[in-house]
Amino acid sequence: MIRRSLPRAFSAASALKGIPLNGATINENVKAAKYAVRGAVLERSMELQRKMAAGEKLPFDTIVPCNIGNPHACLQVPLSFHREVLSLCISPNLATDHPHVFKKDVIERAKHYAAGLTGGVGAYTNSQGIPAVREEIAAFIAERDGHPARADRIYLTNGASEGVRILLTCLLRSGGKKDGLLTPIPQYPLYSASLTLLGGSLVPYHLNEGASWGVEMDNLRKTLAAARADGTEVRGIAVINPGNPTGNILAEEQIKDIIKMAVDEKLVVLADEVYQANIWKKGASFSSFKKVACDMGYTGEDGDDRLQLVSFHSTSKGYFGECGLRGGYMEVHGIGAEVRAELYKLASLSLCSNTIGQLATGIMINPPKPGDPSFKTFQKERDDILSSLERRSIMVHKALNELEGITCNEADGALYAFPRIRLSDKAKRAAEAKGVPADEYYCLKILDQSGIVLVPGSGFGQEEGTLHFRTTFLPAEETMHETLKVMAKAHEKFMDEHRD
Repeated sequence: MIRRSLPRAFSAASALKGIPLNGATINENVKAAKYAVRGAVLERSMELQRKMAAGEKLPFDTIVPCNIGNPHACLQVPLSFHREVLSLCISPNLATDHPHVFKKDVIERAKHYAAGLTGGVGAYTNSQGIPAVREEIAAFIAERDGHPARADRIYLTNGASEGVRILLTCLLRSGGKKDGLLTPIPQYPLYSASLTLLGGSLVPYHLNEGASWGVEMDNLRKTLAAARADGTEVRGIAVINPGNPTGNILAEEQIKDIIKMAVDEKLVVLADEVYQANIWKKGASFSSFKKVACDMGYTGEDGDDRLQLVSFHSTSKGYFGECGLRGGYMEVHGIGAEVRAELYKLASLSLCSNTIGQLATGIMINPPKPGDPSFKTFQKERDDILSSLERRSIMVHKALNELEGITCNEADGALYAFPRIRLSDKAKRAAEAKGVPADEYYCLKILDQSGIVLVPGSGFGQEEGTLHFRTTFLPAEETMHETLKVMAKAHEKFMDEHRD
């Protein structure tokens, strides 16, 4: 038997040990990232659900998920045309096996999509997205804004959230100065969490609660100047319109002011416009940043990079509410070919966004038109959903403003109320003893008493010295009155137990 000794270099290397993945060695940015919409209050609600399933008696019979804009989880009914087209795209044989079930326009739309899908929905698509769907989106944007849009400037994504992450990955650089993003406060925690994960800096600009959560340009400029003086390289500004969690809608003059500032200060604008179909205020309307930019003469064509704008939309909101299908897109404007190629590369890392979500996006922005066989059904379903949401918005805001210690601006749009709550010193001391923010303590107590899942305002950011919570108005209209009664009773109990 011949024994060979291992090479000396190999022996030395084998003596070195790797580092296991555990709580102490995980990426610190992952640990630091917070996402309150699915935070401690939701975790407690899941614990309560397990207790109910085990037969434990609780003060309520059901968990009411008001923590997240998830319409179908709150029993919103899917739109017929949209689901039927998707059904035929997934199982084309249904059209021949059941020829009298599907209307002509449903079959034609499914065939149109199938013609551009080599291998059907189970095959990868172009990394930027199905060309036919991108053409539909370009046509939608052109009709909405009155200005041309190009399919090669559109990237289909797994919901708007993925588009935001891809764009921030390109925007935020590592090393050297710390790059930052002007972010509205309150904000949707996708932005704060993504900035933390990518090593960026959140530069907060506070919306004015006393002025219907409006943007104050003087404050915005001072915030930018202070951040730069502190050494932060501010690369862009995020704008959520209509607002989440605030429900504010930006007027065109406000949008113009933000665009002027972005041009002057060389900031990339991230326009989160996923709630553009959710407008409740009488006389209000949605104007996209793209429309206003083009009206101002910023064409965004190659060679015109005076304004750099990226706009996001999603299948998850509006009257569509298809959160689980994970459909969305981003449109780039004033972004040069070199960067667009890098965006394509990032999209290519996951090969493509899911095909069902891509198709759902196309159907969302290109629904049946007047005269189409499915139009009357679509029109009724859409209008019923939107009118019910508007009624529920009014109900929720009215009920909240009747509660002790709570004031709430009416939501002009979106799907949420973001009331301010004034808690006693006793309640704040109790929260401190538990080691949680006072608004989170309140939300946990309301959950334990009512089964209603709220999100503490601290998860969205709020002006120092104020406390808030966010609730959707998505629970079914027929149960909303009872939900609000339960909420009022739990709130009254909390206030009584925590009086100074």
